[in-house]
Amino acid sequence: MMQTGFWWILLSVALYGIIHSILASLSVKRWTAAHLGTPTYQRYYRLFFSFQAFILFLPILALAVFLPDQIIYRIPQPWVWLTVILQVLAIILLLDSINQTGAMRFIGFEQALQKQAGERKLPLVEHGMYRYVRHPIYTNIFVIMWLMPIMTWNLLALAIGVNLYNMIGAKLEERKLLLEFGQAYDQYRRKTPFMVPLLKLNKFSRKK
Repeated sequence: MMQTGFWWILLSVALYGIIHSILASLSVKRWTAAHLGTPTYQRYYRLFFSFQAFILFLPILALAVFLPDQIIYRIPQPWVWLTVILQVLAIILLLDSINQTGAMRFIGFEQALQKQAGERKLPLVEHGMYRYVRHPIYTNIFVIMWLMPIMTWNLLALAIGVNLYNMIGAKLEERKLLLEFGQAYDQYRRKTPFMVPLLKLNKFSRKK
């Protein structure tokens, strides 16, 4: 492990997560709206957020590719074909989950191109994969990353960092969804598993 980029990648993902969380926080969003004006914030903040997330993740991918690395294991045939099929399915479901909430709006293009789009409140999505898990985007990322046919130390660091951050980010995101949708989201949260279908770990939520 010490002869690979494992710790550098893990550290870079942690730094990425801190920046990402700060920019996604309600306090920063309120500050931006107050200083730039609510109309400007509603139109352009999501696009800025998506753009910076993409740009800042590129150096992490570069570290995973170019830092010294070692193979941990290879999935042998014929099992490798099963993992590839599951990864392809997860990619399809990932894109479908993004589309369920509006792909153009998810990235921020819709708000930037249409002034009224930023002001429009979206309904709570409970269909598609959202019927089975509350965070299907993160669920599918988990499947894609952990079913790599070849696992190296650098990929392992990337998988650990990204999925830990996704779990933390999902919890932070749920706080904002509760504020936005109130009782409707609380009821949805109580009946729908967190990230693993059929696995309901909602005791903590009920206590709240």
